[in-house]
Amino acid sequence: MTATTTDTATDSDPVVQAAFARLAGERALTDLYRQIMDGFERLMLGRPEISDGTVTVTNICVEAGVSRASYYRSPVAAVVKELLAAPTVARPEAEELRAEISRLKKTERKLRSDNAADIRELTDTVNTYADHIQVLTLRNAELEEENRLLREKLEGAAGNVTSLSSR
Repeated sequence: MTATTTDTATDSDPVVQAAFARLAGERALTDLYRQIMDGFERLMLGRPEISDGTVTVTNICVEAGVSRASYYRSPVAAVVKELLAAPTVARPEAEELRAEISRLKKTERKLRSDNAADIRELTDTVNTYADHIQVLTLRNAELEEENRLLREKLEGAAGNVTSLSSR
């Protein structure tokens, strides 16, 4: 192992260590393979030296100082792909935070959409109530006018009308 692998092996995820040990047991590791493994481990530990720290093929290659073609030709690429697909592999804190930010943004968009739908529904309800209030106000004015006219008739015919006793 190189110095970097030895330094980070104790800090590295046990699943990553086991996968790389299995690879080392299957074939002789070249310096290129070790560079890729070191670059991957640095990213997984959240200690990038060159890249922005996200665990991507591009950043693994940048950290390892190898081309993408060399990376894809190496057996380490298959192991890395397997590791990234495994839910048991701990992700770097920065990557977990980016995932959390992404999840929160998605949740915020959903909440904003739901809120906008609620506001539209409430606005429609308010408009419906305003229409009903307007109709009732007009009807109330008509009834008051009708009541006034009936009282005027009643006062005009005061001699011909007898009132009923109140119950």
